[in-house]
Amino acid sequence: MSSSFAVPDASVVSRLVRILLERGLTIAAAESLTAGKFMATLADVPGTSGTLRGGFVAYATDLKAELVDVPEDVLATDGPVAESTAMYLALGAQQRCSADIGVGLTGVAGPTEQDGHPVGEVWLGFALPGQEPVAERHQFAGSRAQIRKQAVAAAVSSLVARLGNKSGSSDVGQSNGK
Repeated sequence: MSSSFAVPDASVVSRLVRILLERGLTIAAAESLTAGKFMATLADVPGTSGTLRGGFVAYATDLKAELVDVPEDVLATDGPVAESTAMYLALGAQQRCSADIGVGLTGVAGPTEQDGHPVGEVWLGFALPGQEPVAERHQFAGSRAQIRKQAVAAAVSSLVARLGNKSGSSDVGQSNGK
């Protein structure tokens, strides 16, 4: 999927936090290329403490396994920039932080390609209550900083879409009591 996201729109970030709070859902993330920007972006919204559980910056490949439980064989076979890795990052964040929702962000911010993956390739993983983890691929352009901002914006926008724009408009329900 080719994408063009700018910086995360504050109203979309606020909408995501509002949806999470209204539904009593908690969230955690495991971030690689964004190095904590996703969680910091959510934390900028007043009231986030009612939903934000925590997260991991697993920039180094070995820490993806050690901190967030991405299987070592997945990292050896698929690598750190892969659909499977993004899904395991999301699932690991969800489970390790006892959160309802886990988000995983991995990719190549540049300035050069990594293991055959082009600059701007980003995988976003999502673990939602009662659903199998999923991932989506994006191809961003721009500077290293722009790619990282676009990854955060895409993750926020995707979560809003996955959870529904209005309270009660999605089949993702209340917290499952984790």
